[in-house]
Amino acid sequence: MIGVLLADDQALVREGFRLIIEVEPDIEVVGEAGDGVETVEQAKRLRPDVILMDIRMPGLDGIAATRRLAQAAVAARVLMLTTFDRDDYLYEAMKAGASGFLLKDARRDQLVHAIRTVATGDALLAPALVRRLVEDFCRRPPPGGPPPAVAELTQRELEVLRLVARGLSNTEIAKELFLSQATVKTHLAHVMQKLDLRDRVQAVVLAYESGLVRPGAED
Repeated sequence: MIGVLLADDQALVREGFRLIIEVEPDIEVVGEAGDGVETVEQAKRLRPDVILMDIRMPGLDGIAATRRLAQAAVAARVLMLTTFDRDDYLYEAMKAGASGFLLKDARRDQLVHAIRTVATGDALLAPALVRRLVEDFCRRPPPGGPPPAVAELTQRELEVLRLVARGLSNTEIAKELFLSQATVKTHLAHVMQKLDLRDRVQAVVLAYESGLVRPGAED
């Protein structure tokens, strides 16, 4: 059973999400929070699998709350929700440690799929979001250079990381490199372990900010 914590300052929004979630046989709402501080406290106490996190909340917003959860090593995956389709929110949410990003006007099936996706440890990161991230933010700061741990990657692991940063799925990477999907998963697991990354979102951010992948370039 996937336990979900609802974090939104609007009670009606939380109630709407609860109604959607509770008809699913494998998902349950374990708690609710109306602001960022309460969200952090509830997450530490309830240990949910997924947090539906509103970006704009009073006191402590969703992005700051996500940072605190990451610092506290709370294992819950954060699915960031907003009514604002703005790229800076996307970028900051990714950097803070969110595993997914979804607009509040998403369809019921999209929300349920997103919860299941991030709960399994994968990241909800569509190629379209990667392209927006690249176009609007990754060109601004000059690359700071890759972290020292990148030197531990094999050539194949580095290729996989770059393709992940371009938004390719494991299936697409397998076709690109003429590998099995199982082999791609193994290489990706090694990348995550060596670079101390939690999911694909963090891998994308690291790859672009450190200059391993350049906006507009094909590897």
